[in-house]
Amino acid sequence: MINKELDFAYKVRLALDEDLDRMAPFAATRLAAARRLALSRKKADVPVHVFAAPMQLAGHIGNFVSSPISWVARMGLVIPLMIAVVGLVGIYHVEEQHRIQETADIDADVLADDLPLSAYLDHGFNAYLDKQRAE
Repeated sequence: MINKELDFAYKVRLALDEDLDRMAPFAATRLAAARRLALSRKKADVPVHVFAAPMQLAGHIGNFVSSPISWVARMGLVIPLMIAVVGLVGIYHVEEQHRIQETADIDADVLADDLPLSAYLDHGFNAYLDKQRAE
């Protein structure tokens, strides 16, 4: 990117220098005065100091780790994450127990029934069972 900018600046300077010989003396004097004025107003090269908050993860990680409040901030991130994980595991466990209980109830109903197992393979019988459950 910088090389392209320098190349462009070089080409502009060459284009301006080509017409310098044909320029009127009055215009050359005004351009020289404008250049001196611009150089006098140019800011000195000073290092730029940038403020970065110590709690930002995108910046320097050392401030996040070393500051005393960072432990509180970390616990503020870790504790809700742990609660979410425990909650999801609990929900999974409860749903798994419900599924096991439903399967056990179906098995108990099938074993306690007097119908032969071939009756459960009949599609019409499934419609009959659904009708009996609805009543």
